[in-house]
Parts: sequence; structure tokens; C-alpha cells
Amino acid sequence: MKQFFRNNGGLLLVAAVLLAGVLTVGAYILGYHPLSGALELLATPFRAASSAVTGWTQEQYDKTFRYEQAQAEIDALRRRVAELEQDAIAGQEAVRENERMRDLLGLAEQRPELQYRDAAVVRRASSNWTSDLTIDRGASGGVEAGDCVIDQYGHLIGVVTQADLNSSLVTTILDPTLELGGRIARTDEDAILEGDFSLMLEGLTRLSYLPEEARLVTGDQVITSGLGGMYPPGLAVGTVRSLITEEDGLTRYAQVEPAADISGVQYVYVIVDYGA
Repeated sequence: MKQFFRNNGGLLLVAAVLLAGVLTVGAYILGYHPLSGALELLATPFRAASSAVTGWTQEQYDKTFRYEQAQAEIDALRRRVAELEQDAIAGQEAVRENERMRDLLGLAEQRPELQYRDAAVVRRASSNWTSDLTIDRGASGGVEAGDCVIDQYGHLIGVVTQADLNSSLVTTILDPTLELGGRIARTDEDAILEGDFSLMLEGLTRLSYLPEEARLVTGDQVITSGLGGMYPPGLAVGTVRSLITEEDGLTRYAQVEPAADISGVQYVYVIVDYGA
């Protein structure tokens, strides 16, 4: 209906005005002719109709204009809200980045011998048989296979196992193929950190080949030992959740809960040099 009046309101108005005009002119030409009174009588309702149509048409145009104006204002407000939402997201990201930088600065002060390259996680493993991440930093950024990867707090996430030009594959400490030297921080006893298929699904790894006299308890912190010189020592791996005795009744291993949020981490730091 609004579209009809928008397109035809003017024609209706013109038709009413013309008809009223014709009747009025006819009455004027006839003067005091007996027909002039009849024409004047006929013209009167058309003049009223013309006036009514004029007012009604103007009202419709006003409504249409106000509606379009209001719609334009609503659209402008929606665009502004979207811009503000984007600004808020950017502001939140800037705050998080500042927090990461502060944490990394604190870590750098504690471990000045370590050199880092920051990176973002761009893909996660989609298989139940592996636990790996792909990051957006590769050989062109100084990353090499064998580099350790940590989060902003210095917690170990994994090791770079493949470095392409602009991206790298990181095998996490949960993956069954990864092994590295581990140490119980409280007792300074060495063992081997290795992934396990069943534990990987629970988000856990294991500390194996424990010394017979190992005195570890639940809650003990596990760090990297650095034995062999392949990886930096003292990186936080996680804490002992439980101590398990193998079926033979002789050997034991510890289930270790990683300190890093491996499944949710978005930004990481690659240790490209540790002053070995």
C-alpha cells in the first residue's frame, strides 16, 4: 500500500485538482448562466475531495519520509554498534596481548639465557592417535626442529618436530611419540617423560623409568631435566596426579597433568636458543 501511494499519490492529487479546476472554470465562463450554478454545485464536492486528497497524500508522504528517515537512522545505529563491537574486541585482544607480554617479560627476567619467537596456533590435531599443533612461525622466523614450545607462563607444550618455511608442526607432551628427560623438582630425581595413548585421551602424560628409590608424591612438580643437551632444563611440565605400579609389581610410573592448557592455548613461544 505504501508503495502504491508513493507511486500514484501524485497522480490522484493532480486528477482531483484538474477536475475541480475544470468545473470551476466552466462555472466562471457561464457566468450567471443557469448551468453555472449546477457546475458550481458539482465543483464543490470535488474541491473538498481535492483538499482531502491533498491533505491525505501529504500525510502519506510525510509518513513514508519519516519511516525512511527512521530506517536510515536505525541502519546507521546498527553500523555504529558493529563498529563499537569491533573496537571492543580489538581492545580486549590488546589487553590480552599486553598480559602475555608482561608474563613473557617476567619469564625472560627469570631465564635470561632463553631466546624466544612468538607464534599463534593455527591448527590442532584432528586425530585420536596424535596430539600436535601447527603454529604460524617457521624456518624463516628462526624456528628449527627440536625447539621447545612453551606458553606465556613458561609451561612446556611440546617440541617442534617439523619446521617449514612459514609454519611448524609441534608435537605436544601428550603425544605417544614424544620422549624427553624429566625430573621431579622436589627430590631432583630423573626419569623419562613420554606420551601414552590411553592417557592422551584424558589430557595426561606419564613419567616412566622412575628410580626404585623415587620418593615422589601426588602434587610433585615435574620439570625437564635437560639431560643429553637436546632441550633446556627446568621447564615446567606439570604435576604428579597419581603413582601407578605396573602389573609386574616392580616398576612404577606417574601420571602427570600438564601445567599448560594444551587443548586451548592460542599463542605460544618457541625457544630458539637456550645458551647450551
